[in-house]
This record gives sequence, structure tokens and C-alpha cells, in this order.
Amino acid sequence: MKKIIPAERTNKVTYAIRDIVVRAKELEAKGLEILYLNIGDPPVYDFETPASLRNIVADKIRQSHQGATLNVSTYCDSMGIKSAREAVARDAVKVKNIPNITADNVFITSGASEAITLCISALINPGENIMTPSPGYPLYSGQIPVYHGELNPYNLNEETGWQIDMEELERVVNDKTKAIVVINPNNPTGANYSKESIENILKFAEKHNLVVFADEIYDKLLMDGKNHIAIASLSKNVPVITFGGLSKNYIMPGWRVGWAIFHDPSGVMSDYREAVNKLLRARLCSPHPQQHMIAPALDETTEHFAEVMDKITRRRDITYKMLNDIPGISCVKPEGAFYAFPKIKLPKGVTDKEYVLELLEETGVLVVFGSGFGQKDGTHHFRIVFLPQEKILIKAYNAIKDFTAKFYAKHNFTPV
Repeated sequence: MKKIIPAERTNKVTYAIRDIVVRAKELEAKGLEILYLNIGDPPVYDFETPASLRNIVADKIRQSHQGATLNVSTYCDSMGIKSAREAVARDAVKVKNIPNITADNVFITSGASEAITLCISALINPGENIMTPSPGYPLYSGQIPVYHGELNPYNLNEETGWQIDMEELERVVNDKTKAIVVINPNNPTGANYSKESIENILKFAEKHNLVVFADEIYDKLLMDGKNHIAIASLSKNVPVITFGGLSKNYIMPGWRVGWAIFHDPSGVMSDYREAVNKLLRARLCSPHPQQHMIAPALDETTEHFAEVMDKITRRRDITYKMLNDIPGISCVKPEGAFYAFPKIKLPKGVTDKEYVLELLEETGVLVVFGSGFGQKDGTHHFRIVFLPQEKILIKAYNAIKDFTAKFYAKHNFTPV
């Protein structure tokens, strides 16, 4: 037989967060201690899924085996079970202040990632583009080309705390643009967008007839008393699809529970929604048992938030101080999620990927190179996940400090 050739569109699919782990595992197998600061998976560290939510799925499965009327081993509605969709709708109205949301405006997916992928695939035609934040979560830049769409990144403004720059949006939009992605709080920068930024985004989207993809998976993880403003809550005319899930807020990424909320105040998304529904029906349904956690989580489960935010805030503070104390490195203070995106000055011709790989080889500290998330031309960054315990973070940051000094000396480079 001849060699099987994969589709050319897969050549553009990358995912820096996990791609770099391959080398880390090789080094770990050789005996090098790896300090994992690369992936936003809270249960890997010292964060636990609330016990009440873990028990719900076990109880549902046990009841199914005992012949209960509700059998979670069956397929369910392709949009998701009604109680889950109703809970998401209640949370959207009461907590996120998005008006006129009912269960019919919600669909449940296998993680927010599936919801995002479905909405991309139902919207974009070959040659069309979706505007994505740079830096931003690489799922978007990895999936848009799969559906023959073009990437159209817009730079966030590091000088204003990674807020969105309207002049930059106008610079990159074109007549093939179908949507704009806004990640709030942002991964990888930890930025939380101001009301002014959100209002400007909506004005821009209305002007250019765009759908807003509002990725708000970290909406309950805000520090320093900051509040999260749901983009859809301010929209009177612009269609907004809000993505959320239990992964981050409720410490359960591996359970794969996500959703999307359609806010369509002008009634312009009916055909698009039906296209998404076709895709939902074609994949049958998202995992059934886990959906029974959504209502108890959103309606009742709050006991873990105080401890989670205390840990995250303390670890953010250590991260912010220690990184900014390293010559050549500067870091905007994150306000949400659990990521930092420090900037590093590098010698001419050296990339942030080279720096990160050499850091890994020499110290075992695993971070992700900034180019994997997108960044302004001429700048270099890396992403840090500050979920690990304080002693691990301190050890890692001291190692970064010592390594960076040696790296500069080797290249005869003095950061200015």
C-alpha cells in the first residue's frame, strides 16, 4: 500500500501548551525533576473538585444500575438535559446579567472546547476569517484552519494591562471577517476587561456586523475584589455567544462539562443557530452523567471558592513580585484566572521558544513559549501557570532568575 497522506489543513494545527510536554517527559524519564508550570489543570496541583459534585455522578450511575427511572447510560437530548440548560440560563440571567436567556438559548457540550469548535465550524467558509486575540488561547488558532478559515489575530495592548485597543481592531478587520473572539478573563495574560473595553468591542462588532465569541470560562476567578462583566450583558444589538463550563471555576477539567449561550437581541442568528443544532444532532449528545452536576454546581456550590481564590491570589502575588525582580523580565499583574504572561528581553536572533526549551533542559522548569499564544512582533514572552504550591513557585522563579542571568552572560547580552 502507498503511504496515507493526512489532510493539508492539519499542518497548521499546533497546541504549544501540550506540544512542549513531549520534551519534558523525555527529560523526566532521564531523571530530571520537572517543575510543571505549563498547564491550567487545577487538580494536578493541590486543588480538589468539591466533594458534593463528585458524589452526584457516582449516585446517578448507581441509581441507573439499580433500575431507576432516570438512566444516565442512555443518550440524552443533543442540546443537553433540560435541568442543566435551565441552570445555565438561570446563572446567565441572575449572575451574569444577560437578559432574556432561557434553556432554549443554551446547549451543553463536552467541555467549552467542543462548544467553541462547533460554533467555528458552523460559521466559517473557506477564505473567511475570525479575529482572535494575540496573545490568546491556542485552541482558536488551531481549529480555525481545520475548517478552512483564515487566522486574523489582533494585538492586545500590554501597556494598558492587556486591554483591547480599538485602533488595532480597525487595522485588522476586513470584509471577510465573520466574528471576533474575546477571552475574558484572558488566557494567557490574566487580564480582566473594563466596561469601557467591552462597550468598545460591542460598538466595533455592530459596525462590522460581527458575531462576538465571548470565552468566559474563568468568569468566577477574579482577584483583588474585581468584578467580571459578561459581554452579552451589555449587548443590545450585537449577537454574542458566551462559552462557559465547570472546568476551571469548579476544579473539574477532566469531567468535560461545558456550554454555550446564544444572546441574539436583534434576531439575526436563527439560521446560524440551526446550523449549530445540526452539528449537535450529528454528534448525538455530550456525556450524559456529568450534566447532572451543572445545576448543583451553579445553584448551590460555593464552599470551595474562598480557599481557591486565597491560594490563587497568594500565588499570583509571589509570581508578580519575583518575576518583576528578575533583570530582563517584566510582568503585568494578572487580575483573573491563574496565568501570567511575562515579557523577556532576548538577544537579537534568539526566540522565546529557544529560551524556554533551554530553560527546561537546564533547570527542569516547564513554561510555555509566548509565540504559542501569539504576541506583538518584536516582543518575547512566556506563559506561567501559578497554580503550584508556593514552595514550588519560589523554587521555579529562583531557577528562572539564575538561568536568565547565565543565559544573558552566554550571549554577552545586557537587557536595557
